Amino acid sequence: MTTEAVLIQQHLIDPEICIRCNTCEATCPVGAITHDSRNYVVDAEKCNLCMACVPPCPTGSIDNWRSMPKAKAYSIEEQLTWDDLPAALSEGELQEMGVDASAALLVSSTASATDAITSSGEAVFNSAAYGATLPPWSAAHAYTNLYGPKSPTTATVAGNFKVNEAGTTNETHHIVIDFGSMPFPVLEGQSVAIVPPGVDASGKPHHARQYSIASPRNGERAGYNNVSLTVKRVIEDHEGKPVHGVCSNYLCDVKVGDAIQVIGPFGSSFLMPNHPKSNIVMICTGTGSAPMRGMTEWRRRLRQTGKFEGGKLILFFGARTPEELPYFGPLQKLPKDFIDINFAFSRTPGQPKRYVQDAMRERAADLVALLKDPNTYFYVCGLKSMEEGVVLALHDVATQAGLDWEALGSSLKKEGRLHLETY
Repeated sequence: MTTEAVLIQQHLIDPEICIRCNTCEATCPVGAITHDSRNYVVDAEKCNLCMACVPPCPTGSIDNWRSMPKAKAYSIEEQLTWDDLPAALSEGELQEMGVDASAALLVSSTASATDAITSSGEAVFNSAAYGATLPPWSAAHAYTNLYGPKSPTTATVAGNFKVNEAGTTNETHHIVIDFGSMPFPVLEGQSVAIVPPGVDASGKPHHARQYSIASPRNGERAGYNNVSLTVKRVIEDHEGKPVHGVCSNYLCDVKVGDAIQVIGPFGSSFLMPNHPKSNIVMICTGTGSAPMRGMTEWRRRLRQTGKFEGGKLILFFGARTPEELPYFGPLQKLPKDFIDINFAFSRTPGQPKRYVQDAMRERAADLVALLKDPNTYFYVCGLKSMEEGVVLALHDVATQAGLDWEALGSSLKKEGRLHLETY
C-alpha cells in the first residue's frame, strides 16, 4: 500500500472547547503536543495514539479524531490557525482520494504501551507515568463543565488582594469572585477558566485561561457562593522574555464590583480525600499553592468544628524568595500541630539554591512512613519543570528505604494517591 493510500486516525484538539490548561502537553510522553498563543495541536508524525493525554483533559477537547490519508494529515501549522475543527471526511471523499477505509484500524493499532514510555527509545524516568487520573476513593463527587465556552456564567469580583510583598517580580493576587444565586458547586482541587474581554491581534475573541480554585468547598467566606483564585501577573515567559499575559493582567487589575465571565468548573481527579485517617502531602511552587490552600482551609474549618480527627498535613512550598511566596504571612500563623510546613527558596542572597525536592529529601524518614501508609495522598502543583524532580525525589526516598518503587508507583497511580498538575 502506498503512503498516499494509508489511512490514519489523526488525533486533534478542539480549539472551541480547549481551555489551554497545558495538561495534554505536560502528559504526552512522546512530545507530540505543542502550542502557540492561540491553539494546542497534535503532531501526526509523533503521535502514537497511546491515549495518555485523554483521561486528564478536563474538558474533553482532546478526545477528537479524524480519518485522514497519512500523506494529507493536517499539519501543525494548519492546526494553529483553526478556530474550530474541520468536518470529518465522508467515505465518498476518502474513496475519491484512493484510500481504503479498512486500513484505518490497522494503522491506528500500531502504538503500544512501550512506545508511550519514551520518545527516543532510551530508558528515561517518566514522571507523568505515575500521575493518577482517578480521584481518591473517599473524595466527594465533583460537578464539572456546568458552564461551557459557548455559555459562560457571570460572576462579580468581591475582592482583589496582593498576597506577596510589594516590589517583588512575581506579583501575585488573591481574587474573590461571587456567583450570587447562580449554582456553581466546587471542590478543593478543581479549577475554573476565565474569559478575558476583548480580541487578540487577529481580531478573534480571547480564549479562556484556567486557574485553580484556592478556596474550600463552602466558599472563600464560609456559607457564601464564592471562590478565590491565586493569580500571578505574567510579564515574562518561562525563559525570561517579556510577554504580556492577557488574562493574568486583566484579573490582577479587576476592581470590586466588576463582572467577569467564567466557565467550568473543571477537574474530577485532583480532589482531596475525605476519610478521617487520610494524610495529605502537598508539594507546590508559586501559584501552584492555590489548590493546596483550598485543601488546608477545608481541613482547618473541619478541625475548628471538631468534625475531623487524625490525618497529617505536610506542605513543601517553593519560591525564589520569601518575599515572592504567596500567603507567606498567613501560613506562619497556622498551628504547628495542624500542618507541617517546609519552605524552599532558590534565590535567597548568600544562600545555596534549594528546591522543594531538596526539602523532601531532608524529610526522607517521614516520607517513607507516609509512602508505606495506604491512607497517604500526594499532590504536586506548579511549573512543569518541577514535576520530574519531585517524583524522582519520591522514587529515591522509596528506593533508598528498600521499597520497590515500580510496584509502589503503580499502586499510587491506580489508587488515586499521586496527583500531578503542572503547567
